[in-house]
Parts: sequence; C-alpha cells; structure tokens
Amino acid sequence: MSPDEAATLFGAHRSRLFGLAYRMLGSAAEAEDILQEAHVRWQAADHAAIEAPGGWLTTVVSRLCLDQLKSARSRREAYVGTWLPEPLPTERTGSAPDLESISLAFLVLLEALSPLERAVFVLREVFDYDFSEIAAIVGREEAACRQLAHRAREHVRSKRPRFARSREQHEQLLGAFLGAVAQGDLDGLQQLLADDVVAWSDGGGRARAARNPVLGPDRVARLLVGTAKKGGAHGTLSLVEINGWPAAVLWDHGVAVAAVSIEVDDEKIHSVQIMVNPDKLAALN
Repeated sequence: MSPDEAATLFGAHRSRLFGLAYRMLGSAAEAEDILQEAHVRWQAADHAAIEAPGGWLTTVVSRLCLDQLKSARSRREAYVGTWLPEPLPTERTGSAPDLESISLAFLVLLEALSPLERAVFVLREVFDYDFSEIAAIVGREEAACRQLAHRAREHVRSKRPRFARSREQHEQLLGAFLGAVAQGDLDGLQQLLADDVVAWSDGGGRARAARNPVLGPDRVARLLVGTAKKGGAHGTLSLVEINGWPAAVLWDHGVAVAAVSIEVDDEKIHSVQIMVNPDKLAALN
C-alpha cells in the first residue's frame, strides 16, 4: 500500500475515529492530537500484515485515548474551576448512531467514570462493539470488560434524565430561558428551572466564571441575570446546534465568547452549562 493509499484509507475512517476519541476525551483538541498520532503510526505500520484496518485503527485510537485519560486526570484536578467538555458544532462531532451520545450533558456524566470504564462504555454502548472485540482493544479479559460496562451503565442510567426530550420542547424552553435572562425576569426564569437545577461555568482561569456549581432555581436565576447585567450579554446572540442540540452562542465581533447549553427533563431545565474558556470555544469560530 502506497503512502497516498494509506492516507486515503485513514481518511475514510477519520470521522468515526474522531467521534470515538471525542467521546472518550470530551476535548476536540485532544481528539485531534490522538488522530494525528494514530495517522503517524498507521503510515509506519506494515499494512500487508493488517487484515482489518478499521479494527487496527480503532485499537490504536482507543489505547491512545486511555493513556491520555490517565494523564489528563491529574491535569483536570488542577484545572481552575469546573472542567466541562468542549462544545462542538454537531457536524464536527463525528459519526455515531444517536445524537444523545454527543450531548454535553452525556459527556459530563462520562467524566465520573474511570478511564477503562469510559473506554469500555463508549465502545459498547455508543459504537456497539461486542465484548470479545472490546477485550482485545483495551487489553483486558472479556469478563472484566463486562463488569466495567455494567458499572458504567449503572452510573449513567442513574444520572440520565427520566423523560425523553423532544427537539421542539428543547427549543421552546431555550427560547423562553434566553428571553427571561435578557429581560432580567427572575420570576419568569425561575419558573423554567427545575428544583434541582444546577449551573456549571467553565472559564479555565482564562475568563471570569463561577468556580463551583451553582444549585437551585433562585441562585441559578440570580447568577444568570446578574451576569447579563454586568455585561455578559453584550454582543450578538445566535442559536447554533451544538453537540446535537440547539444552544446559544454569544459573539463579539465574530468571535465566540460564550456558549450556553441546557438540559431538559419533564418540561423543566435541569442543568445549564456555560462555556467561556476561549480555548474551548475555538471550534465554534
């Protein structure tokens, strides 16, 4: 296989591999780094000895992601404030069978898993690999992989919304939410928020943001309205599909300065994610 042929074959798998790496890492920048390293290894490999290039590439990317997750844990523990996944335009999140697996709320749930639990869960639940394949990919016994998947599944199921959300309901609540924030309507905003609502803000030490999660409709509403009054709402606001769902992006002279996503359950907003870290907004520009 010539270098050009190898590059073409890698390109055919790129979207799927990026989707895999992004779901494992929650970072587009780190996922791109993983794919670059995987491409280097693919070009240097003995292609004649590789019977299934797609499987070989999946194994390489998965193992690189596992190494990255293990090293990223210590970095994220030292991260300034709350670490949130990097928001992406839906078309950049890579191919996968369902949009829910790329939602920011889903990626936040995966942050609580160990690196191995996360890898096994993503391979099994999102990309539908069987356990014999997963065992070979992550280098563990099949029985161990089943246990890892079970623990991860139990965690995710216990934290996921109880009711399926519709796009129409999501858009309506997002519109009402943004209108109430812009008008400074505390009472109206609180009516949209669930009793257990939580707001996360990620500034990464690069932009002003609440360092800890804010809980409850009163505190969340005051945080949002107060931020808007202090100047956070200046600029141009537009609705953009991020990670499979409508969200709001605030632009300042064509540069994204904030992205706001909501999670809806039972006709109420249960979580608000506010990304203001400029490093994590680059993909939206």
